[in-house]
Amino acid sequence: MAKTIKEINEKIKEGKAVVVTAEEIIDLVKEKGVKKAAQEVDVVTTGTFGPMCSSAAYINIGHSKPRIKLGGGRAYLNDVPAYTGLAAVDILIGANALPDDDPRNRIYPGEFNYGGGHVIEGLVAGKDIRLVATAYGTDCYPRKKLETWINIKGLNEAVLFNPRNAYQNYNVAVNLSDKTIYTYMGVLKPELGNANYCSAGQLSPLLNDPYYKTIGIGTKIFLGGGIGFVAWQGTQHDPTVLRSEKGVPRRGGGTLAVIGDLKQMAPRWLVGASMLGYGCTLTVGIGVPIPILSEEILKYATVTDDEILAAVIDYANAYPNMKPDIITEVSYAQLKSGRIVVRGNEVPTASLSSYPRAVEIAKILKEWIASGKFQLTEPVAPLPGVESGVTFKPLKERPIED
Repeated sequence: MAKTIKEINEKIKEGKAVVVTAEEIIDLVKEKGVKKAAQEVDVVTTGTFGPMCSSAAYINIGHSKPRIKLGGGRAYLNDVPAYTGLAAVDILIGANALPDDDPRNRIYPGEFNYGGGHVIEGLVAGKDIRLVATAYGTDCYPRKKLETWINIKGLNEAVLFNPRNAYQNYNVAVNLSDKTIYTYMGVLKPELGNANYCSAGQLSPLLNDPYYKTIGIGTKIFLGGGIGFVAWQGTQHDPTVLRSEKGVPRRGGGTLAVIGDLKQMAPRWLVGASMLGYGCTLTVGIGVPIPILSEEILKYATVTDDEILAAVIDYANAYPNMKPDIITEVSYAQLKSGRIVVRGNEVPTASLSSYPRAVEIAKILKEWIASGKFQLTEPVAPLPGVESGVTFKPLKERPIED
């Protein structure tokens, strides 16, 4: 049995495509078997919703009268600095950006109440955003100061561009020290007081296509409540990590760089977040359709939480000091049970990502496809991977020298 994306799109157009979520396909294959399910099912939808620090938005504010050249100057959106080094009126706001007067961790642990992620959420929500900018002035761009309000409805372009999202797998964070620590994995209590993780597990996009056989550059996706695309492999993409016998990565693995029109998106799926003692970020909703082109691809898309293992890492010592130490491995089924055993201790678990929201994303994408609103795209190029034929150099394992 073999299908093509073109054939599946024809079925979508005719309203005949069979679409199920990555959660639903597990029981369906148990009931009907791989062969029959692969013949019947056309698309499996995935979803994830969690904090994704490597996220940003670039906007074109349009020209003022007289014109101003922001490149080389300074720009602030609601007091949060934006990067101006792109062009005259193109600026970029990163999810981690903080106001100049934020006390950060001088008052420890810092609260980080407002930052770039919150600005992006505000833009998407249609709120007015205060722009203050200064420039050095040129003959063709004479203006040196601009203070105004901007709104996404009046912007020429507003684009979400995230260099690293949708990590294929990730660490489970614990704290072996005798004091509380504050990390991007949340607050970690001393002496194995808790364990935090951040993945949708069996619903996560790249865990349902572990070798990137259907997800590539140009793949159309659900992004932030609108339609986006995979633009490139994400930063720190590493397909060479340790895998299970079924090919499931047991470490971080692949990542995606994604892009989409911010004007289509919704604040429910792009949420600014504050991480106590760490900083600000953006919680992003992503859903990726997996076209069932073969039985092999369907087998990958039936991955279950008990088949996905994650490394338990000490964030008090091993992680900050780039030590390769791994305490143990646990499955996502164990993590989602609420407790894991680490060094003989029963440790409560909590997820930074939302599984119910991931389910909702997968269902929304399913409805879009089934109704004909969303058609699949053929990737223009594969992501670098161990089976893709694309040359890839693994991440450097050594730290950068001082």
